[in-house]
Amino acid sequence: MNRLVSLALVLACAVMLPLGAQSGTARIMSPADGSYLTGAVKLVIAFDPLTLLKEVRQVRWFADGRQVCTATTSPFSCEWDAGTGVTEHTIRAVAVLHNGGTLVANARTKAVEYAEAVDVDVIQVTAVVTDDNGNFITGLTGSDFRVSDDGKPQRLSNFAAKDVGLEMVTAIDVSSSMADALPAVRRHAINFLAQLRPTDQVTVLGFNDNIITLARRATDQAARERAIGRLRPWGGTALYDVIIGALDLLGRQTGRRSLLVFTDGEDQTSHATMRAVMARAQSSDATMYMIGQGRALKAAALQQLLRQLARESGGRAFFSDDDTRLKSIFDEILEDLRHQYLLSYPAPAYARDGAWHQIKVEVPGRGYTVRARSGYRLGARDPQ
Repeated sequence: MNRLVSLALVLACAVMLPLGAQSGTARIMSPADGSYLTGAVKLVIAFDPLTLLKEVRQVRWFADGRQVCTATTSPFSCEWDAGTGVTEHTIRAVAVLHNGGTLVANARTKAVEYAEAVDVDVIQVTAVVTDDNGNFITGLTGSDFRVSDDGKPQRLSNFAAKDVGLEMVTAIDVSSSMADALPAVRRHAINFLAQLRPTDQVTVLGFNDNIITLARRATDQAARERAIGRLRPWGGTALYDVIIGALDLLGRQTGRRSLLVFTDGEDQTSHATMRAVMARAQSSDATMYMIGQGRALKAAALQQLLRQLARESGGRAFFSDDDTRLKSIFDEILEDLRHQYLLSYPAPAYARDGAWHQIKVEVPGRGYTVRARSGYRLGARDPQ
C-alpha cells in the first residue's frame, strides 16, 4: 500500500487542508491524471498519511461536474461508466471528514486523438550512416546525400550534422511484472540520460494501466534522476496508449526527436489499437528505439510490432534479459544519437493526400548503409 500511495503523489493534483493538529492530502489514484478512459472505471482515492482514512466519513465522486456516486466505507471507491468513446473527463473527489472538513482531489483524463498525418511544410529526416563493419561515418555534408520521395529526387532545404537539438521521450514499463527488472532498468536509464547533452530535453514517462508523466522536457539531470527513481511496479501494460501519448508530447520545432520505450510484455490494457499506433507513428518524424525484456522475449507479435516501429522510423529494436547486455544496449542507442544527421526538404504538393509516401536516403558511390525513416503520411486525420 505504501508503494501505491507514493506513486499516487505524482499522479494527480490535490488540495491540502488542515485537520485539527495534523494536515494531509487526498490523491486520485484511478483514473490517473493524463490517462485514457473508456467503459467501466474504478474510481480510487488515496490519503497521505494513511491515518487519514479513519477521519473520512464519505467520499463524493464527480465526473465532468456531475455527481456519479458516494462511497461511505473504506477504501471509498466507486464504479463509474465512462462510456464507449475515449474522451476527455474531469474527475473530482470530495472527501468529507468527521470533523466537518473536506479534502478535494482532481484528475483530468485525455481523449485518444492522434493524427494519421500532420500538415507540415517540411519533411524532416534523421539519418545514421555506417560502413560495412558498422562503424559510424562522420564528416559528411549535405551534398553527399541523395534523397528521393516516391522515387522523385528532392533538393535539401536544410542539413545539420552538429549541435542539433534533441527532444526525447523515455517511456518505462512499470507494470507488476517489472518488479524484479526495474532496479536495473532504473540504474541503466539514469546513466543513459546522464550522458546526453546538457541542452537535450527529456520527458520521462512511466506506464502500466496508466501513463504517468514524471518529468516534462527536463534538461536538469537531477530532475531526470528523481523522476526515474520514483518509478514503482504495479498494474498492467498500456503499451499502445503510451506510444501514442509519447509521440503527441514531442514538439514540432526544427530538431531531432526520439522515443525510447522499455517494456517487458505485450499490451494488456490500452484503449488505443495497434492500427492507431502504426498510423500515429507513420505521421511522426521521431526516431524510435524499442527495448524488450522478460516476457517480450517470448512474444513474437510484440517483437514484430516493436521491430516494425523501429525500422520505419530509422531506429532500432533490442531484446535481451541480460543485465550486462542491457547496459550495452543503452550505450548503442546513445552512440546512435551522437551520430545522427538531420536532413529536410519541402513537402511535395502531391504528398498531402494521407497516403503512405516512401523516402529513400542514400550516400551514392561510398558503399555506406543509411538508416532513416522509410516514409510518412501527410494531410489525413482520423480520431478513431
